[in-house]
Amino acid sequence: MNVLIVDDEPLARERLTRMVSNIEGYSVLEPSASNGDEALTLIDNLKPDVVLLDIRMPGLDGLQVAARLCERDTPPAVVFCTAHDEFAVNAFQVSAVGYLVKPVGADELSDALKKAERPNRVQLAALTRPASESGTGPRTHISARTRKGIELIPLDQVIYFIADHKYVTLRHVGGEVLLDEPLKALEDEFGDRFVRIHRNALVARERIERLQRTPLGHFQLFLKGLGGDALTVSRRHVAGVRKMMQQL
Repeated sequence: MNVLIVDDEPLARERLTRMVSNIEGYSVLEPSASNGDEALTLIDNLKPDVVLLDIRMPGLDGLQVAARLCERDTPPAVVFCTAHDEFAVNAFQVSAVGYLVKPVGADELSDALKKAERPNRVQLAALTRPASESGTGPRTHISARTRKGIELIPLDQVIYFIADHKYVTLRHVGGEVLLDEPLKALEDEFGDRFVRIHRNALVARERIERLQRTPLGHFQLFLKGLGGDALTVSRRHVAGVRKMMQQL
């Protein structure tokens, strides 16, 4: 994939160029851009797959550039690389697929580039807004703030949501992240794909393997992707889970 780097600091452009060049499958387009106007011109001419975009720059800033790209039929994927973390919400409103805070680490950059597989505009618009706000139906991705920056987890990779005090743990095929979203809101939005098995747990219907009763009379649900671990099903939800499994 071809990557265009946009940053007003020459040293930052050089560092990102070296880092991208060390990642297999990605090449840096030349020349790079030092401001938003140059970026738009180079994007028109070079047709990059991914743009690594700074936010604070002379003239058009990164958010303005991304907003203009949203108006195009086939925009490149945008990954923001910035020294400021306060723009994350605005970044995803202009369809960014990644948000990295400087100094960018090699692993974080590699992960962000792998996620920049050019989802279409409809998907991009739905990535981080709940259905109640977007009016376009359930999200296709869940966003979470982690030490890597803002991570986007495809919904079809989610195994379960478990509430614990004020946070919800999202377990996916690649690990776990914490969400600052109520479990009830997630159930309302994704109820056709997830089933409640406990007052504090939702599991992906397509991940269910089997329901098993323990010698002590408790019920456990085994899920694909948990490596043999199981979740407890509360007695009040057993009948509903059984009925749902008969329909799978």
